[in-house]
Amino acid sequence: MHEGGAGTVVAVPNLREFFHDSVQKALRNQRVDVDEHTEHYVVNVLTMFARSEELYEQTPDGVRLKPLALMLADAAAAQSSQQRDETLRRLGDVSLFVAGFFAQSFARKLVDVDYHIAMGGRAYGTLAENMRGTTRGQAFSALFMELAAKFQRLVDVLNDVAEMAYTHTDKDILRLYEIWLKTGSPRAHSILQRLGVAPVQAGARREH
Repeated sequence: MHEGGAGTVVAVPNLREFFHDSVQKALRNQRVDVDEHTEHYVVNVLTMFARSEELYEQTPDGVRLKPLALMLADAAAAQSSQQRDETLRRLGDVSLFVAGFFAQSFARKLVDVDYHIAMGGRAYGTLAENMRGTTRGQAFSALFMELAAKFQRLVDVLNDVAEMAYTHTDKDILRLYEIWLKTGSPRAHSILQRLGVAPVQAGARREH
């Protein structure tokens, strides 16, 4: 059983199969083209983090989602390149999952979805650069580079996976508008237009 970010519970016999089908549909909906290995990786991340014990960590204060800044600090202080890369990979994975599935819950919080997008994209990009220097790593470098380059678009894809059966309220429309202002999300822009809202931002905006 998977509980979506919108609060809708979907009973499925096989989580991996559910996410595989949902991701493929969302990729088509969002017109996002990724390599087959990248698609497979994203499905694996969703399947893994669908189990809360894989997403949250045991701390002295109880089970928590470790802050991204602390993950980044752990990567910088890693005792080996393998430990550093594993930490960067988890940072990217957690950022992608949280931004994709819990974008609506960021409203009124100090850390917003654009922070997760920036942190996750940089983590994957650094990981890709690190892996380029080894024979074994070259096989994964292209994968993480695509994840970094298309992080925003993949967040849109995961938003679709999480919200396919979700009806947007007035409050959600305002949140979608905020997400579009902060990240330039084509998905948020498309939904707003479909709901009859014409997104407008004063001044020039940077294209993502």
